[in-house]
Amino acid sequence: MNHNKQKTVLSFVLLLFLFSVNAQQTYFPDADWQIKKPQDLKMNAALLDSAVALALRSENKVERDLRIANMKSYSREPGYKIIGPMKERGGPAGLVIKNGYIVAQWGDVNRVDMTFSTTKSYLSTVAGLAVDQGLIKNVNDKVGTYVWDESFEGAHNAKVTWHHLLNQSSDWSGTLFGLHDWADRPPRDGGIDDWKNRKLLEPGTNYEYNDVRVNLLAYSLLQVWRKPLPVVLKEKIMDPIGASTTWRWFGYENSYVTMDGLTVQSVSGGGHHGGGIFINTYDHARFGLLFLRNGKWKNQQLLSEKWINAATQPSPANKNYGYMWWLNTEQSWKGISPNVYYAVGFGGNYIIVDKEHDLVVVARWMDDSKVADVLRLIIQSAENK
Repeated sequence: MNHNKQKTVLSFVLLLFLFSVNAQQTYFPDADWQIKKPQDLKMNAALLDSAVALALRSENKVERDLRIANMKSYSREPGYKIIGPMKERGGPAGLVIKNGYIVAQWGDVNRVDMTFSTTKSYLSTVAGLAVDQGLIKNVNDKVGTYVWDESFEGAHNAKVTWHHLLNQSSDWSGTLFGLHDWADRPPRDGGIDDWKNRKLLEPGTNYEYNDVRVNLLAYSLLQVWRKPLPVVLKEKIMDPIGASTTWRWFGYENSYVTMDGLTVQSVSGGGHHGGGIFINTYDHARFGLLFLRNGKWKNQQLLSEKWINAATQPSPANKNYGYMWWLNTEQSWKGISPNVYYAVGFGGNYIIVDKEHDLVVVARWMDDSKVADVLRLIIQSAENK
């Protein structure tokens, strides 16, 4: 064998070796999730213990009876009512995932609980799947070209694109399942007439957190997929990542529509009026790990890396918001990388993705003001300083 051939063979063998080493290092959980000691992953155990202790001390003050919590939180909304399932919450719970392994946990991580607006990041993912499969050609397409009922009629609503709905900048005006867009988190000033007759803003120019418009995204995606979104999420994401069979995704008692001759429930993007995703902490962590691994699970690319990059880009109308993922772009969490992103729901429900430190952190029912402190301790532990 001549010298050049020897070099080629050696290079090939080296590449195979490096590929093998990399494959061995990228761990994905099977049914049983492996637990590692912090020191096995070069983490500072004392700092990690401090983070867990702080998380346990920092329970969110929201009532255990979430019906009462909702009625208090949204009492200013005209005609507010609960029209979807709700459940009494559990106590603080959480997981710290490092390099794919569990290194810390607290509370009842098997308990299925409401997760409120953390649901939005799952909804965004269903949109991403539609883009990946070509069901939505481009996020800048007008939604009215896909959903041809009255939902997107009129000069203003006709301008709304998938991009606008995904980053909550559409200023869509209307009523869906008996809920009015203007009644969702109304301004502190003015009254019903002012809110109903407000000047509409150009889609894409103004961010506004609005669950009616989020539910409109879910309804619009139902028109595209033409089957229940929970079925899409289960088949395309949750089953392949090994999630349990205990999670559920609900809509409202009046959000049933006819789709191809069948009655289907259009789900909600949170628990504002009840409903949304009910899920345990382990399943949240698997979902977070899928994003940490750029949409890949073992040997399957479940969600394109292109979509994940798009979903975590700062929006023009809000630099700290992507496609229903929150970003740390403007350092809302001081001292934490601007590349960290997270799903968050009412009552302190978080899925946090930190690629720089190969971390996923899930927290349930945590005091929102303490989340950054807990995360800083976990990151310091990972840096082992």
